[in-house]
Amino acid sequence: MKWSYGKIEPFWNEEYKNLEYTKEIFNNESDIKRWRDDGYRNNIEDFTGTMCSHGKNHPLWTSDVVSWIESEFNLNDIGVCFYRMETGVILPIHSDHYTVYKNKFNCDLKDIYRVLIFLEDWKSGHYFEIDGNPIVNYRAGTYAIWQGDAKHMAANMGVDDRYTLQLTGWKK
Repeated sequence: MKWSYGKIEPFWNEEYKNLEYTKEIFNNESDIKRWRDDGYRNNIEDFTGTMCSHGKNHPLWTSDVVSWIESEFNLNDIGVCFYRMETGVILPIHSDHYTVYKNKFNCDLKDIYRVLIFLEDWKSGHYFEIDGNPIVNYRAGTYAIWQGDAKHMAANMGVDDRYTLQLTGWKK
């Protein structure tokens, strides 16, 4: 499996909107160079949204999502990151490298999975694409799961923030 998608029935509240989000600059220089060569002229800050990373003050229901991921996909060592993509943020095509995750858990890229859950219904201007397949018009609870280095991109060309929950785990 390189990627697939499905849906979990939403059981969460909107507490994710009030988390402490911080900007983390995209850290892969070769991707940024390629994007520049492809014609993207964004400020470097506009290549990522804001994040409330693992270990920060997350909603209590986060542990229920982690339990579901562990049982549904048989994943271990789940990392959790709430992601807010503001208007004008464009994250062009890229593959995740999971450098910190690989080092922390001594695992290989091919064993790592990412689950991206859309926390709200799709809104105009919100875009996600994986392996050349767009995912739009989604309902809250729709998720995409991919393995290893699947290529994906996201953008918010709309006026409403786009909220997702990123979960990273691996199969031993």
